[in-house]
Amino acid sequence: MEGFKKYLAEFIGTFTLVFMGCGTAMLVGCDAELGSGYILTAFAFGLAIVAMAYGVGNISGGHVNPAVSIGVLISGGMTVNDFIGYIIAQILGAIAGSLVLSGIFAMGDVYDMTEALGSNGLAGVGDNAGAGVLVEIILTFLFVILILGVTSKNQSHGSFGGLIIGLTLVGIHIIGIGLTGTSVNPARSLGPAIVCAIQGNTEPLSVVWVFIVGPFVGGALAALCYRFLEGNKSEI
Repeated sequence: MEGFKKYLAEFIGTFTLVFMGCGTAMLVGCDAELGSGYILTAFAFGLAIVAMAYGVGNISGGHVNPAVSIGVLISGGMTVNDFIGYIIAQILGAIAGSLVLSGIFAMGDVYDMTEALGSNGLAGVGDNAGAGVLVEIILTFLFVILILGVTSKNQSHGSFGGLIIGLTLVGIHIIGIGLTGTSVNPARSLGPAIVCAIQGNTEPLSVVWVFIVGPFVGGALAALCYRFLEGNKSEI
């Protein structure tokens, strides 16, 4: 039962992230030239993480992201079984969030459902998959190493940890939206891509591997780097 509660918390958290973040992107757009929609979308993703850090963080740790979970796994903070359970719950939560968005916008008849439900893409890097992977590795590395630092037992950020993480995600989206739409989260990318494919738009699914490989590599590198840095603090 304890495991189920953690997985349910991750499902709810990822559902919320996709519903708020991708839903905002669908409503206001992410055109860097216009600016306002770009910033609103960045804050929507960041504030969703703040909400879930305080809402379900005490139950599951509030990973809401397979890239964070792999970082925690490598850092020794969770078992392989929990890691698998978290990823399944996160992906299902992202799919559920995308399905709900699809249904709401279809009922309201205010959104072209041939669009991508807030999916990630490579237009900002000239459709260059290699550049997309590199961007996602770097952004995820920065995000996950921040999370590992904030949540470390050797740190004391009190009740501000969730706010710090959420605001960092806002900053990452501000630089990343114009490049790849900012994933740093394989579940957040896979959910909308799967629902788009069900609706007949397979383009997001064709490039979703970029937003799976990049974040997983970035999260793993962040964990290895943080373990090295934390393990050598006594030498300072």
